[in-house]
Amino acid sequence: MSNVLTDIQSVIGDYFDALYHCDTVLLEKVFHPKAVYATADQTPLLHRTMAEYVPVVAKRQSPASRGEARRDAIDEIQLAGDNTAFARVRCSIGNNDFTDFLTFVREDGRWKIMAKIFQIKPREEGAA
Repeated sequence: MSNVLTDIQSVIGDYFDALYHCDTVLLEKVFHPKAVYATADQTPLLHRTMAEYVPVVAKRQSPASRGEARRDAIDEIQLAGDNTAFARVRCSIGNNDFTDFLTFVREDGRWKIMAKIFQIKPREEGAA
């Protein structure tokens, strides 16, 4: 079981790196091609496919290029079985903090993010 957790943590680490550097090649490596990306923090509800999401990341100025401090954390990982898992993670981009619920599937022995549902919280003035 510890290998499974290590494998999922590795995917999450790559996910954090992809967002921090706006690395779309790495982003496509960690997400399943049919993954869902959504938040109810926008009206109407924001829902994107990977074909819609990856170009958005490609157009961003990366947090790394702006010298932003990394604020990545894994809060929890839960296993539902041999091929399904869930992780609650946190990260920051610009002045926003994100809580992401990531659902994973294992296909052909590799863990991929199948769904990213997230909450956006503007960072308060002076918060580190």
